[in-house]
Amino acid sequence: MKLVLDTNIYVDFAAGASETVDFIATYGESLFLPSIVIGELEYGFMKGQRQQLNERKLQQFINRLKVDIIPVETDVARKYASICFSLRSKGTKIPMNDVWIAACCMEVGGTLLTHDKHFQNVDQIETVVLPSSTV
Repeated sequence: MKLVLDTNIYVDFAAGASETVDFIATYGESLFLPSIVIGELEYGFMKGQRQQLNERKLQQFINRLKVDIIPVETDVARKYASICFSLRSKGTKIPMNDVWIAACCMEVGGTLLTHDKHFQNVDQIETVVLPSSTV
């Protein structure tokens, strides 16, 4: 399965949450991180006390698991617009960064792995919603 990882999934994976780690190991034929997720993670690292350690762990994760980064380019921007329009037509809102994450997922034709149920409102992508970890 082509898995696109949401921010909360990376956080769980980095913390060693067994259900998340097992799901990725079992189903993750190829892994993707939207550049938006990297931005959210970097912001979190900056707010914390271990920025350099967390940045190294993220880079090791990307390198060791051969994670592809999904850049935001024109095609992703068009998909973002399409998703926004669709959500507005349904009278549904989700956080704007999550619309960008969904657009990145749509771009690569992957399945979004997340803890956030609101992604199920995005008709253009497949999602797997794991229960939130207790790690």
